[in-house]
Amino acid sequence: MAVTSALKGIGLRRTIAAIVCLVLAVCSPALEAAGLEYDPLLATDHGVDSVELVLADENREREIPLKVYLPDGDQPAPVVLFSHGLGGSRNGARYLGEHLAARGYLAVFVQHPGSDESVWKGRFEGRMRAMRQAASPKNLVLRCQDVKVVLDQFSDWHAKAGHPLSGRICLDRIGMSGHSFGAQTTQAIAGQSLPLVGQKFFDERIDAAIAYSPSSPLNNGSKSFANVSVPWMLMTGTKDVVPIGRQTVETRRQVFTALPKSIDRFELVLYEAQHSVFGGRTTRSTNPNHHQVILALTTAFWDAYLKNDERARVWLTGEEARQLLEPNDQWQWLSKREVD
Repeated sequence: MAVTSALKGIGLRRTIAAIVCLVLAVCSPALEAAGLEYDPLLATDHGVDSVELVLADENREREIPLKVYLPDGDQPAPVVLFSHGLGGSRNGARYLGEHLAARGYLAVFVQHPGSDESVWKGRFEGRMRAMRQAASPKNLVLRCQDVKVVLDQFSDWHAKAGHPLSGRICLDRIGMSGHSFGAQTTQAIAGQSLPLVGQKFFDERIDAAIAYSPSSPLNNGSKSFANVSVPWMLMTGTKDVVPIGRQTVETRRQVFTALPKSIDRFELVLYEAQHSVFGGRTTRSTNPNHHQVILALTTAFWDAYLKNDERARVWLTGEEARQLLEPNDQWQWLSKREVD
């Protein structure tokens, strides 16, 4: 009886959370329309809170570090997952996490042991060799499994009284994103077919995806993306190359053309943007407009597909988005159409 009652309580809380998420999604566009015009760069003018968690996956004897950027309030919020690149950590791409939280998203940054900063930290020799070894199919599988474990845990955390994420998660509004190796992780979770295993890692709980520095398979690229069924956004730059792997700017751009006509898809190519800019690292020579454009298009995409904000959709496909770009930047999009 106690177990049954507890389950009923959890089910009730999930139902209430789903209703709150639906109300927020329906009402947000109307509330915003009554105020200022749509601006994806507009955010709260104070800092956002964050919490660090470690999720123990007992089945794989693996611990997954997380950093969660928290939006204001205590209501359920849409979730954006972020997977770091090779050698990164949950602390990377902070500019994205802070802005998304300030815009009302629960931003969950996942760290992947085996392809994270532990690969190179403390090494004075052989760093590049270690990094190359870590960029393996095995680690891609581990990364995808990490994301699924986190997704599985959301409902428990949402229902658990006293947990930092208790009552904070919109379980039916979740986006997946990542940079570089994290983009590969994102692509697999969001519907790309992988050699030998197909769509094994596709997760139906994901509503939309953003791949920063995406990767295209060297063989049968178009077939790999044929069954993608959720909206995708792709971001790269004209200097988006790294010494590990065989991706070029051209192969990164092949992903957009390989995506099926049955989904909404977007592609940004920033002029002279290097690989590291998408992960948050900048230098004196980094164009400051790059992060502004990345934040604006990222936010509008999530607003359109996780908050169902029609004004965000109009903004993405209108002149307002293009006005943020510099003359040599490239921006294209294609809307889904019915497939016979």
